[in-house]
Amino acid sequence: QAQLVESGGGTVQPGGSLRLSCAASGLTLRWYSIGWFRQAPGKEREGVSCISVSDNSTYYSDSVKGRFTISRDNARNLAYLQMNSLKPEDSATYYCNGQFYSRDLWGPGTQVFVSS
Repeated sequence: QAQLVESGGGTVQPGGSLRLSCAASGLTLRWYSIGWFRQAPGKEREGVSCISVSDNSTYYSDSVKGRFTISRDNARNLAYLQMNSLKPEDSATYYCNGQFYSRDLWGPGTQVFVSS
């Protein structure tokens, strides 16, 4: 069964860093475009970053540009979101999404808390 599972969330102080991982199983990750989304309590889910299949081009939302970096390791079926200079407003549940034609997969999410 194809699935994505996130890990690496936790509690960090403002200005700190975390690296989220998205582990794929039952699928070939290099065929999928990968996106990271987040949802804070009481707010809508928002797109944070994505990386393409063809040329690994990347996109970042304005709120994380310059602080977050998305990457993928196709050989290990993993994708990452490196998050630096974290702010309290980055606190949310972070989700990994994989898209391949009509297939649209979501992980269960990992929680990030940024607080002093």
